[in-house]
Amino acid sequence: MIPAMPATAASSPRASSPRASSRRAPSRRAPSHRGVSRRGASRKGASAGSCRAASAVALRWGRSAAMGAVALLILLAGVWGSWGTAQHVMLTKGREQGTIEVARCGAASCTGPYTPLSAGSTARARVVIEKTVAVRAGETYTVVIKPDSDEVVRSGPAGVLYSWVPMGGALLLASVVVAGGLGRTRAGWVLAGSGVALLTAVFATI
Repeated sequence: MIPAMPATAASSPRASSPRASSRRAPSRRAPSHRGVSRRGASRKGASAGSCRAASAVALRWGRSAAMGAVALLILLAGVWGSWGTAQHVMLTKGREQGTIEVARCGAASCTGPYTPLSAGSTARARVVIEKTVAVRAGETYTVVIKPDSDEVVRSGPAGVLYSWVPMGGALLLASVVVAGGLGRTRAGWVLAGSGVALLTAVFATI
């Protein structure tokens, strides 16, 4: 008799060992904390950069607005300072016009007799005119009388130009603010040139 062979468990080719299944199964790794931290840091950096850019833009606009307001105030002050005299010289309709012969000058004013030139104006033995570089003792000037007073201002082209002297100074001062504070060099040169031209015309006329 042939002895019986010991029974062995036949391994099925389809069956897979635990090791093989563990090797074939795809590994699922947990998300790395480094990647998350890097993404968070990049987002924080981007938001910080945008905040800095926005603050820089706001600061630049604020500075421009402040310098523009300063320049505008300077120009308005020049107009206000000039118009107090210029209105009497430029708006002569209905005002008394004549000449003054400057007899004497004090520390701040000069006086002399007034001779009328316009209809309805009356002669005066003494009127007062502000002492400036445009008024000299012994000279005769055409003037306009301020309403309800004995004060006169010099009229004619020289008087008109001299009344706008404060505006010329304001143009020069505003040009510095516009060129330096706003960075508008061309506009600053235009303002400065206008101020210099006005002041030169004044001193050439008087």
